[in-house]
Amino acid sequence: MMNKVKYIVWSVLNRLKIGGLIQLRFNSALLHDGWFKSFETKRAVDKDDNPIPWWAYSFNNFIERRLKKSFDVFEYGCGNSTIWLARKVKSIKSVEGNMTWFEKISTLLPRNAKVIYIPPESENYAKEINGSKKKYHIIIIDGDNRVKCIKNSVRNLKNNGVIIFDNTNVKDYEEGIQFLYKNRFKRIDFWGIGPVTPIKTCTSIFYKDKNCIGI
Repeated sequence: MMNKVKYIVWSVLNRLKIGGLIQLRFNSALLHDGWFKSFETKRAVDKDDNPIPWWAYSFNNFIERRLKKSFDVFEYGCGNSTIWLARKVKSIKSVEGNMTWFEKISTLLPRNAKVIYIPPESENYAKEINGSKKKYHIIIIDGDNRVKCIKNSVRNLKNNGVIIFDNTNVKDYEEGIQFLYKNRFKRIDFWGIGPVTPIKTCTSIFYKDKNCIGI
């Protein structure tokens, strides 16, 4: 009897074109990933309101189990990814070009994370990584002037380091992608939606053999 009632209810809901929406809301990957909460709050958070990177969910799942407490990370474009990564790596340094965002994130960071504000129109934005006098396990391209940032990143990457490049589906970044190919990087794309918006995007990782995350 109960199964028959369920069948009738779902038949009506599907005819009204809302059955799928209800299913997604109450039992789906979107629910478990926290997409609904992030959409409603307009923040990159999981279902428990913890900060997460604004990358494709598929990439978040992939990279999380490969991070190590010994890693040093450099990031162009700070955000909830900075907070999330700081809990999982040795250190993270980020460059941010939006003063309001810089001030907000700066107050939320642990001691192993540092964010520097540099106006995006300044040549120093992309070149800030050159003054670190260290090489990084991971460099993240997720801010302003991405092509210039890529060109400054390669020389500051450890021999076994990797580059995370968000939104590689954007045509404006093709020059930076080709630069990485010329430097013999391989590429894996992670397509899908991420927090906040329902639009599919692509987060890519560029790497060489014998890299620090084991791919």
